[in-house]
Amino acid sequence: MHETAPASYGWATVQNSWSGPQFDIVRANAAAERVPMEAWIQRDVAVDLFRRAGQDFEALKTAARSRDFRPVDLANASFSGMFDVATTQVTTRNVIARLPGTTHPDETILYTGHWDHIGVGEPDASGDRIFNGAVDNASGTAGLLELARVWGAGRRPERSIVMISFTAEESGLLGSEFYAANPVYPLETTVAGFNIDAMNVYGRVADVDIVGSGQSDLDARLTAAAARQGRTTKPDANPAAGSYFRSDHFPLAKRGVPMAYADGGGAFRDEPIAAREAARSEYGSRRYHQADDEWSADWDLRGQVEDLEMILAIGRDLANSRDWPQWMPGSEFGPARAPSAARRR
Repeated sequence: MHETAPASYGWATVQNSWSGPQFDIVRANAAAERVPMEAWIQRDVAVDLFRRAGQDFEALKTAARSRDFRPVDLANASFSGMFDVATTQVTTRNVIARLPGTTHPDETILYTGHWDHIGVGEPDASGDRIFNGAVDNASGTAGLLELARVWGAGRRPERSIVMISFTAEESGLLGSEFYAANPVYPLETTVAGFNIDAMNVYGRVADVDIVGSGQSDLDARLTAAAARQGRTTKPDANPAAGSYFRSDHFPLAKRGVPMAYADGGGAFRDEPIAAREAARSEYGSRRYHQADDEWSADWDLRGQVEDLEMILAIGRDLANSRDWPQWMPGSEFGPARAPSAARRR
């Protein structure tokens, strides 16, 4: 059920993301892992549906926050739908590069992003049907390539560095889900990871927004690295959007790998401030998951460079140490990591 404010995007984004062919990884028992039908419904339609069934949408939404909540039947409400299903199997690929460590090559630090976007969809008002995904996530893919160049040109680290450009993120984190379920390098000795998705292309900013703040002690490393740049870290400004649960780090995190996801944010540090703020805001309101997410010659990549330098510095520290980042007490991801503690010395 879609609500624009907490999701941080409008209904058009839902339509563009889900109107085309949908994919899944090949599963051993798909019927046991997926429900028979998945769909989206707009908030106003849901409110009316609840009302017709004698229920109060807002009251049940509040009640559902409790761990004791149980499903409520919508009495006398029914749904009728028909759709044709055609299935085929396609092959797509994750792209992986590895720089072996000198003394602990079996211990891995990850840098991840996704190379896919939506592809070709319904034409917009200008007739454009090509979803270029320039910010989301060509900017992140470019960031991975630049990190790989710097790592490759520098002194060989003690631990291995692995770059993964995942496929099919926009189809439900499928490339990262497949890798996490079938890891090339053991997750138990994957030290930590840094996910890159839709980088800042509007200029230098004062803050670093930690998406999923409070989950792991990588927060402290981000705070220290940002401070060396004269920046301040802040918690995710809109946790209701669930951003930590909808990018490629999530399949790895839910299997116990400490994963950081941080973006430059806050006030711009260079003029023209108003123009930069307008461009950043416009991206969220009318370019995100639209055909209009295109490269622009007036992008200011200095903010992106600062974000890359930040996670490069943290990765270097980890790659040449015996440190193992930890999930914070109470994190839902900690229990998945605990059984393999003996593998990490």
